[in-house]
Amino acid sequence: MKFEIAAHKRAAQGTGPSRRLRRAGRVPGVLYGGDQPALNIEFDHKELYQNLANEKFHASILTLDVEGAKQQVLLRAYNMHPWQGRVQHVDFQRVAKDKKIHMKVPLHFANAEKSPGVKEQGGMANHVLNELDITCLPDDLPEFVEVDLGGLSVGDSVHVRDLALPKGVDPVLHRGENPVVATIIVPVLVTEEEEAAAAAEAVPASEVPTTEQAAPEEGAEAAAKGGEKGAEKVAPKAAEKPAEKGAAEKAEKKEKK
Repeated sequence: MKFEIAAHKRAAQGTGPSRRLRRAGRVPGVLYGGDQPALNIEFDHKELYQNLANEKFHASILTLDVEGAKQQVLLRAYNMHPWQGRVQHVDFQRVAKDKKIHMKVPLHFANAEKSPGVKEQGGMANHVLNELDITCLPDDLPEFVEVDLGGLSVGDSVHVRDLALPKGVDPVLHRGENPVVATIIVPVLVTEEEEAAAAAEAVPASEVPTTEQAAPEEGAEAAAKGGEKGAEKVAPKAAEKPAEKGAAEKAEKKEKK
């Protein structure tokens, strides 16, 4: 799919002019690279926003029309407003047909539902990478790289060097590096639930204490303890009162005599 986007030269620079452009529905940007100096440009926000919503726009050679002068470019960076969802700035790079470019292209995963790991073993596909660094000539740039998961069982993985890349496309890797792209795993939550259920079944129901059984025993113990304490407090006082009364009566009789 070919994309062409229109731009205009931008003379004013700085925070103030850029803010005024955005209020007018325009997006400030920069075009750089090649044998030409950097050029300040501006775009219509609506057109640019719609193009950015298309995945292919991010990994394609684009035609940039700057006031009638067309050239081949790549989208290199763009900034979005943190909560308004508006494009704040965009950068494009000129490309030459005879020079290799370094790009990130999206990965498309296929046939996971047909794999033995998912279809027969209850696993699920875990996407470790969602895009791939590649180098190629502009004409060889793919829109995406497909990752076939159809032959994987649980525990199997696909690595970068296993991918079938288009002709002229090379992955950007360090020596000896071969990162995992995707793997088939068993969902952790399902495994934990199964283990908990198995542990519960292993304990006989008769050995599990219930609240109804424990409550009467605890109540009886509390009542017994309460009765013992009450007897200790009341009995001495009851025994002391008659003795105290008898001693007082004897003392009164002696005084009268």
